[in-house]
Amino acid sequence: MLSAKVIFTEISYGDHGRRHFCADCGTGLFFTNDVVLPGIIDIQSVTYDDPDAVPAQAHIQVAERIGWMEHAHELPTFERYPPQE
Repeated sequence: MLSAKVIFTEISYGDHGRRHFCADCGTGLFFTNDVVLPGIIDIQSVTYDDPDAVPAQAHIQVAERIGWMEHAHELPTFERYPPQE
């Protein structure tokens, strides 16, 4: 069995928010805000061992997104880089 002890640090974010980071490497781990998100822990998806196990269910925080992001899903996709012509 493998076990690990993760020590994190937190910083205040706004009046009520807290961002939590790995104390060793600085990777963002999660965000809490008891006023805006009571009882919710916003876990950073890049920290999952298997991100495919927890698929996205919604787009959030889109109030100030760049206009072209609304249609970004319509752009061509490439497994690596686009072909060089």
